[in-house]
Amino acid sequence: MDVTFERLFRAPYSVPNALERVEEGVWIADQISDRVALVNAGPVGDYGVTFRQREIPSDCSNTSGMAVGEQALWLAANGEAALWRVGREVDAQPGAGEILKVDPATGQTLMRRPVPTGGGVHGIEYDHVDEGHLWITTLREKTLTQVQTSDWATKQVIPLPYGRAHGVVRTDVGVWVIHTSERVIVLLDTDDGRELDRIVVPDSEPEPHGLSAWDDGALAYCDATSGWVVVIRPAAASAQLNHRL
Repeated sequence: MDVTFERLFRAPYSVPNALERVEEGVWIADQISDRVALVNAGPVGDYGVTFRQREIPSDCSNTSGMAVGEQALWLAANGEAALWRVGREVDAQPGAGEILKVDPATGQTLMRRPVPTGGGVHGIEYDHVDEGHLWITTLREKTLTQVQTSDWATKQVIPLPYGRAHGVVRTDVGVWVIHTSERVIVLLDTDDGRELDRIVVPDSEPEPHGLSAWDDGALAYCDATSGWVVVIRPAAASAQLNHRL
């Protein structure tokens, strides 16, 4: 798919590894401190950042994915965080990813569940097409897994074309998944995982990590290495990359 890229602003953290666009602004999660900030989508001020409305702590560790649904934030803990900071009792264990449902007002953990197949996780998405479900990048199996949030039962598993799957966005026609090392974002069929479309992120643009639906049918991603938040818009005015915003 032909698209354009625009660097919007820099995240308030040095290593932003997940983001979610909401009505009030943009939630951005830091992989180092595991704190989550709600910032304005614009305008951009000094140092290339936008106004930070508020910030919450979390029990997450090595935060590598975020979703919004059921009046909560969902955070992906990609194992322990000892590489970045002093460990805590609430941190996930080495090599054992977890998903946390978090109160967006306080950061309190409301629910905590293991990654369905064990191993790490780099991306999650609340399913706004099939409510009551999450999509989780199950990295050890190189798959994308859909689970019910009520009982954590696995509903569906589809294969991924590459390793190091990261940000995820569900649409009414499929699910977009970032593959960071390949610098591609692939649109996959939710029934069998076949590729429906793809976006190539050129080397001239920041590296894609977290992914979110964005205004006017666009997508946006954050780069954990440079701190940029980048919007992707379809070149064709009539096209849409997401149906929700």
